[in-house]
Amino acid sequence: MFIKNKKIILILIIIISALIFFFNFNKKKAEVSPEVYEEKIIKSSNLLENVKYTANDAKGNTYEINAEIGEIDINNSNIIFLTNITAIIKLSDSKIININSKFGKYNTANFDTIFSKDVIIRYLDNKITGDYLDLSLIRNNMIVSKNVIYTNPQNLIKADVIEVDIKTKDTKIFMHEARKKVNIKSLD
Repeated sequence: MFIKNKKIILILIIIISALIFFFNFNKKKAEVSPEVYEEKIIKSSNLLENVKYTANDAKGNTYEINAEIGEIDINNSNIIFLTNITAIIKLSDSKIININSKFGKYNTANFDTIFSKDVIIRYLDNKITGDYLDLSLIRNNMIVSKNVIYTNPQNLIKADVIEVDIKTKDTKIFMHEARKKVNIKSLD
């Protein structure tokens, strides 16, 4: 009787383990990757074409974002997923910041925008490229990360992260790991 119970317990453990493995394996397959997201946009009923949003703040700055395609998040109507983005920040001091990227996530309530894939930022003679940009007009900052390259007529800088205060233009350039160094090359 004891051996029979052991066999039943062993069989139950094997069945439960197999079920856990099967459900976890299928769950991982169902996760949406950026490539799947691109296909989802085309099939969505929340699809918008030639999207344009404009916002002004109390300081006289203007933020304009344009995209070829937008998709409203069905769980939060303040969130718009964008494709092929061009954004322009017109600062009250007449300076302009241009931003381009393949994809983005725009919050219509607070104007925060996440740009991703092939991000390019141009400001005067400065150019920053990277894979990811978190732009917040409320915090007055831009955080560029992943494969970041900053260029101006004098320098080429490679780093993990560049943080820019939009208001003061103060810039922090750093690496995630203390043992790694920011790579600076003079172009003069």
